[in-house]
Amino acid sequence: MEEQMIQVGAFEAKTRLSELLELVRRGARVTITRHDRPVACLVGHDTVLAERRAEAAAALRRLRGRYRLGRLNARTLREEGRP
Repeated sequence: MEEQMIQVGAFEAKTRLSELLELVRRGARVTITRHDRPVACLVGHDTVLAERRAEAAAALRRLRGRYRLGRLNARTLREEGRP
């Protein structure tokens, strides 16, 4: 399912919570507003985990550019650390 963006008011979200949760389960993102201003976002648990993984991988790639091992390599260091 293509990610669907849905916006609902707080009162409507309260009355349609079960329906909105089902949409989120299927991959939709639901933005809850109060007075036409976004206050919360419902996203699937798997979506949050995937975003965290992507952020962690990006942070590791940024660190990789900062530090150098010189003549050493990661495999050698890993093997040295094993009993």
